[in-house]
Amino acid sequence: MAKTQREVAKAQKSQKPQKSKGFFPEGYEPPKGTSNYMKFQPGENKFRILDNPIFGWVEWIDEKPSRTPEKPEEAYDADEPPKHFWAIKVFDYSDNTVKILELTQASVQKAIAALNDDEDWGDPKNYDIKVTKTGEKLTTKYAVTPSPKKPLSKDVAKAHAEKSCDLEALFDGADPWA
Repeated sequence: MAKTQREVAKAQKSQKPQKSKGFFPEGYEPPKGTSNYMKFQPGENKFRILDNPIFGWVEWIDEKPSRTPEKPEEAYDADEPPKHFWAIKVFDYSDNTVKILELTQASVQKAIAALNDDEDWGDPKNYDIKVTKTGEKLTTKYAVTPSPKKPLSKDVAKAHAEKSCDLEALFDGADPWA
């Protein structure tokens, strides 16, 4: 038998109040936001490349990215020249979601390109990749480690199929997930 609104309210009133630390109840944590973009965090970052990347150049104008397929002849900001980027649809194992990884780190690009060119590894869509980030700001280092080759799991393949994106939309400043 369903409880009436009054019975539910009475039961809640009779419960002990939660201890609080000022404004929030004890143990409260705000929900973590999710992003459609993967960003390397300190430590290990494991992902699977799902599609071929797009390549281009990115520079920041009024705190917004401006991406072009060709390198601009003149930088918007002489102190911050455009960076070469790869935009790749990936599966981020940290939260089991499909995202876009925008790679501007030359050391990571070179390592993935070397794996692609290596006859033992080949196409990086055929294995997971771990990028370990250490240090911060000017002392940041990235180590790239491939995992043994294995087929895409059913869960990852399903997530990939259910979440399409148009990476080319990045060149127009549009939402690639729309």
